[in-house]
Amino acid sequence: MARYVALFGSINVGGNRLTMADLRSAFEAEGFSNVETVVASGNVLFDHDARPTRGLEEKLSMMVADRFDMTSAALVRSRDELAAVGIADNPFAGTNDDGIVHTMFLDGQPTAEQFESLATDHRVRPNERLALGDRALYIDFGDGAGDSKLHVRMIERRLGHKGTARNMRSLARIVAKLDEEAKTI
Repeated sequence: MARYVALFGSINVGGNRLTMADLRSAFEAEGFSNVETVVASGNVLFDHDARPTRGLEEKLSMMVADRFDMTSAALVRSRDELAAVGIADNPFAGTNDDGIVHTMFLDGQPTAEQFESLATDHRVRPNERLALGDRALYIDFGDGAGDSKLHVRMIERRLGHKGTARNMRSLARIVAKLDEEAKTI
């Protein structure tokens, strides 16, 4: 069995209300094991036979649609992928407050042209920084995300891929939980 984390987008925002207990129950009903949630915003740790994460992403997105009648991107990564792509590869990690610097995990790899279209958009504030990663977009919201025009739907339209973002603080907590579990095995 391999350990994975599923990062769901659009849960508990915009009317898509879903308790983490219901989400855990859905995972268990689908045959996933050792299911737990972290940071209560659509982050689910689970065990499953080792397989490509893209297949798991499709399965989990369909599960949420079928069971809860909501559309949600499900981005699945292993512990090492999450730590590398989410934290270590983020060029803005450690350069601003951990609550302001984000990694947006994507369901595919945008082209350089798609990224350039987003990066040069007039809605990106001068103090905001963007960088493209491996199926990821790195965002430093500068002075804060609250009044930024860089919202998920706009980014998804520009990049042509679904995604969900987590700040450095949340990613560190998820990786720490995975590391803590690994020590008890």
